[in-house]
Amino acid sequence: MTDYAAIDFTGIRDLAADEVVTHSPVRDVRLPSGKVLALITLDNGRDHTRPNTLGPKTLLELGDRLDELKARAAAGEIDAVAVTGKQYILAAGADLSDITLVRSKDDARKIAQLGHHVLGRLSELGVPSFAFINGLALGGGLEIALNSTYRTVDASAAAIALPEVFLGIIPGWGGAYLLPNLIGIENALEVVISNPLKQNRMLKPQQAFDYGIVDAIFPAANYLENSLAWADGVLGGSVKVVRKNEPGKMERLTKWPIAIKMARGMLESRIGTVPRSPYAALELLDKAKSGTKAEGFAREDEALADLVVGDQFAASMYAFDLVQKRAKRPVGAPDKELAKKVTKVGIIGAGLMASQFALLFVRRLQVPVLITDLDQARVDKGVAYIHDEIGKLEAKGRLDADGANKLRALVTGTTDKSLYADCDFVIEAVFEEVGVKQQVFGEIEQIIAEDAILATNTSSLSVEEIGAKLAHPERLVGFHFFNPVAVMPLIEIVKTPQTSDAALSTAFVVAKSLGKNAVLTADAPGFVVNRLLAKVMGEAARAVYEGTPIVEVEKAFAPLGLPMGPFQLIDLVGWKVAAHVQDTMVGAFPERFYAHENFHALAELPEVVEKDKAGRVTGWTKPAEKVLKPAVGSTPASAETILARVQDGLAQEIRVMLDEGVVPEVEDIDLCLILGAGWPFIDGGASPYLDREGASERVFGDTFHHPVIAGIGSK
Repeated sequence: MTDYAAIDFTGIRDLAADEVVTHSPVRDVRLPSGKVLALITLDNGRDHTRPNTLGPKTLLELGDRLDELKARAAAGEIDAVAVTGKQYILAAGADLSDITLVRSKDDARKIAQLGHHVLGRLSELGVPSFAFINGLALGGGLEIALNSTYRTVDASAAAIALPEVFLGIIPGWGGAYLLPNLIGIENALEVVISNPLKQNRMLKPQQAFDYGIVDAIFPAANYLENSLAWADGVLGGSVKVVRKNEPGKMERLTKWPIAIKMARGMLESRIGTVPRSPYAALELLDKAKSGTKAEGFAREDEALADLVVGDQFAASMYAFDLVQKRAKRPVGAPDKELAKKVTKVGIIGAGLMASQFALLFVRRLQVPVLITDLDQARVDKGVAYIHDEIGKLEAKGRLDADGANKLRALVTGTTDKSLYADCDFVIEAVFEEVGVKQQVFGEIEQIIAEDAILATNTSSLSVEEIGAKLAHPERLVGFHFFNPVAVMPLIEIVKTPQTSDAALSTAFVVAKSLGKNAVLTADAPGFVVNRLLAKVMGEAARAVYEGTPIVEVEKAFAPLGLPMGPFQLIDLVGWKVAAHVQDTMVGAFPERFYAHENFHALAELPEVVEKDKAGRVTGWTKPAEKVLKPAVGSTPASAETILARVQDGLAQEIRVMLDEGVVPEVEDIDLCLILGAGWPFIDGGASPYLDREGASERVFGDTFHHPVIAGIGSK
C-alpha cells in the first residue's frame, strides 16, 4: 500500500510554473435542518472558455482545504463537505500541458500519486462528501465526484466522461477502480473504453444518472438549491440512496470475467493490438473486481506512469494540441470580415451526397436551402429523403415539432434554376468529371449574383480546371467534405491561384458555422487526405497483384493503426471512387503512385470482398476471384516489405507535398489525416509515426520533427 502522505511532491509543483491555478474557496452553508455543509467551489477565475483544470498547484491547494475541513469535521464544526464548480464547469480533468513536461517515469508516477493523495481524501473526511456536478466533468473532474460519497448532476451539464483512453492514457485518479465498483463492469467498460474509442463519445447527464454514476439529477434552474436540500435529506435519513447497478458477489464471480473476455475480443477485432491504453484500462478494470481501494489506486499509479512516458502518449498530446488549437485557428484563413453573409444556400444535385449536404446546411445555418437535379422525380426523392431524416431527428428527441417543421419548410427543390438567383453560396455534388462540373457551374453562374460564392466538393480533380470556363473564376473555391458528411469533422478548403479572399473567407466562415474544422490546401491532385490514402490503397493493391493474399495484406497494414484496413477502406468509399482516385493520382504522379487496369473490372462488381462479423476483410467474393486470377502474379511480398513500402511511400509523399506548398506545415497534413481519415491520436497523425519508424530518415535523410515526437522512455 502506498503511503501518499510520505511522498515529497515539491518537484511536481515546480513542473507547473505556468499553471492556471483552479482555486478552491470554501463557504459554510447552513442547511434547513440546521446542519452545516462546507461548500468548495472550484474556480480558476477565467470564463467558461477556459475550464477548471487540475494541475499540481491546484491539487495541492485543494489538498490543504480538505485537510482544514477534516480538522473542522473532527471538531464538530461541519456535518458535510461538498465540491462544485464555477458556472457550467466542475473540472475538465488534469492539466495536460503539465503532464507533457514530466522529466522521468518517477515524475509521471508522482502526478498519479498526487491525484490519489488529494482526491482520495474526499472519502476520508470523517463526514459525508458530496459532489455537485454543475457542468462539464471530464477525467479528473469526474474522478472528484467518484471519490466523493454522494453525487448529483445538473440536467443541463455539457458532458460527463472519462476520455483518457482516447488520449493514450488511463483514468489514473481512481476512475479505473471506483467506477466499475459503482456501476458494474459492463457499464464501466462502455464509459472507460468503448466511448473514448467512438470518437471520444461523452455522456449526457441523464445517461450518467441511468448508469448510476450520479445519485440524483436536478434541473438547471435551481440546481444548487435542490442539491443542498437533497444532501440535507441524505444526512438526515429522509432520502435513501439506492444504487441498483452496484455489482454484487455473483456479478464479480461470473459476469465480470465474461465481460472482460468479450471486451478484449472486441478490441482485438476493432483496433488490433498496437494501441496500449485500451488494454491497460481493460487490465485495471479486470483487477478492480477484487482487492482493496488502496491496491487499485497503486495499480493506477503504475499504469499511468508507464503510459505517460511512452511514444503513444507523446503522439497523442501532439495530436490533441493540433485538434484543440491549430484546428480552431486555421492557417491561411483570410480575415472573417471579408466573408459574404450567407442567407440562402443552393446545392446542385439531389442524390445522397447532395441530400446530406442539404440536411447539414439547413440544420446548422438555419437558412433556406434549395436543391436541383435533372428531373423533378430526382428532386422530389432528394427532398423526401431530407424531410425523412429531419423526422428521424424529431423521433429521437433531437428536434422538437416546431423546429422540425421549420427545417422542412426551409428545404425546397426545383428544376427551375432561375430560383437560384438569390443564393449566396452554391455547392455542387454532381458526377466526379470535370466537364460535368464545368457545365453545371456555367449554367448557374449566369443566374446568381456576381458576388455569390461557388464551391466544388471534388475529391481529387483540379479546382482551377473546373473553374476555367467561368466568367468569374475568382469566386470558386474547393470545399471538400468527407463521408459520412454529418460525422466527419474535416473540410479541405482548396484555393486556386484565382480564388479571391472574399470567396476563401466565406468558405472558412461557412465551414465553422457547419461545425467543421477547415484546413487550407493548394489546388493539387487529391489535396491532402485522398492523396495520402491513395498511397495506402495503391500499396495494398500492388501487394495483391504481386500475389499476396488479401488477409495477409490487411495484417501487414495493422501497425499503421488506421481505423480500418486498406480494403475495408476501399469498400467503404466505393471501388469505383477508389479506382477513379487512383487513376487521378497515377495520371498526376505516375512514378510514385500505383494503379492497375484490373481495378476498374473489380469496381464493376456488386460485391468485391467478404467480411467477418467484425467487418474485417477475410477474402474475395467468387466473382472477384475470377476477375483477379488472370491479373495476379506469383511473387507475394512479406508483411515487412509491404509495411516498409507504405511507410516510405507516405514519408516521400508528405515531403514532396511540403516542398510543393500543398499546405504550410507538416502539422496541417497530420491534422487533415486525424480529422479526415481517422488516423489515430496514438500515432499523432502520420509524420511523428514515420519519424519514429525511421521512414523519414530512410527516404530523405532527416525527420519531420525536431526533436522527434517520442516518449521520455524513447529519448
